[in-house]
Amino acid sequence: MAVTQRRGRRIMMTPGELDEFLTSRRTCRVATVSADGAPHASPLWFLWDGTSLWLYSLTRSRRWADLRRDPRVAVVVDAGEEYGELRGAELTGTVEFVGESPRTGEPCPELDAVEREFARKNFGVDELPHDGRHAWLRLTPQAVASWDFRKLASL
Repeated sequence: MAVTQRRGRRIMMTPGELDEFLTSRRTCRVATVSADGAPHASPLWFLWDGTSLWLYSLTRSRRWADLRRDPRVAVVVDAGEEYGELRGAELTGTVEFVGESPRTGEPCPELDAVEREFARKNFGVDELPHDGRHAWLRLTPQAVASWDFRKLASL
């Protein structure tokens, strides 16, 4: 269960708004902690299933190495250009590794719907092509903070 947001409640997204926002967006920014303690942030496509954020990451990346060593993560999804249209969410927690690594398409019922939706959303096809270079991470957030500055106009 995600922690309730304490600050910025007047501009936070409702559960329905947050679900719609995360479902409609494609790119997130994933923040990890490197071995030397330095933060590392990188963009990545994702899929939101209503409960968890699914990340399809290169297995030979700094991000993957960081998460193998320390699975704690912060992910930001945002949108907007002008101040009054900024909106987004930060999801934090611990990732789980799902399926084989790297993913080659071995049967994994837990990934069937995820891969189908990810392929449709990002590639416009019904089946995800496996390149033997990526694998799945699932973040079921322990805490979520959201904001929608468009709500400031009504305050």
